[in-house]
Formats: sequence, C-alpha cells, structure tokens
Amino acid sequence: MESLIPILLVEDDRGDAMIFKRALKDLNISNPMVCLPDCKEALSYLIETNNARPGIILTDLNTPQMNAIEFLKAIKTDDALKKIPIVVFSGSDDEADMAECLKSGAARYMVKPNEYKKLLELINDIHKYWIMSELPDNNMNFQSGHLVFPEAVI
Repeated sequence: MESLIPILLVEDDRGDAMIFKRALKDLNISNPMVCLPDCKEALSYLIETNNARPGIILTDLNTPQMNAIEFLKAIKTDDALKKIPIVVFSGSDDEADMAECLKSGAARYMVKPNEYKKLLELINDIHKYWIMSELPDNNMNFQSGHLVFPEAVI
C-alpha cells in the first residue's frame, strides 16, 4: 500500500486546530496530519530531512514566533521546499494581508469562517483545487493523486 503524504497544519489556537482535524475527518480525508503551533516550528520541521514532506501546508496568518508571510518568504527561497503549496487561513479579511501573502508565494488566502459548515466548504474547495493539481511527492517530483480527498458531501 502506498503511504499517504501528510498535511501540515500550522495553527497556534488549539481549538481551531481541533476543529480543522475534525473537518478533515468529517470529509474522510485520510492523509496523516502534522500539527504545529507556530510557523517557526514548522520551518524547523520542514528543514529536518528525516521528516516526511507534506503535500500541502495549511497555516494561520499570525503565529507567535513567526507569521505566515515570514514563513512563506523563507520557504520560497529554499529549492527543496518552494514547490509545496501553502494555503494561508486567517480571521482577517484585510486586503493588504491577502495581497502580501499571495505576493510572498501563498497558493491561496482564505478567511476562517465562523461556521463549521462554511469551514467544510472551504476545505472542499481546497479538495477540488488539489485533486486536479500535480503535487510533489517526498522527493519533490510532481505526481497526481497523492492526497486522498474523496468527494465530500456537504
């Protein structure tokens, strides 16, 4: 059986992290999840070559030691990491934050919804995008179908 590529979630709010994990479970997404509370810790995790490379990174905009913009800039200058797609989630709908994240290399910027059903819809949107995208494998070669996102019924 082929091992599944992990999803990296960077979220400092434990409640939000638990809601994200529940949403992935409710959508039957079976990829393992690595959850870290800060972008600085996520960068350290990614630099460590013994750790499995995620197929996608979902990160909060503001984490304590390093924000997502600094994280994006660090990732996008590293040849071994820059191909990993990064989605930034935030409670902020500030256009300057959105523009800066996209300029720094985020694949998408999404405002965290207040309703669970809307979160499921956002994750389903990510599903639809990445199911049709080529994703890097652990050797950073692009191949289809490594993330398991079965069709969700919302």
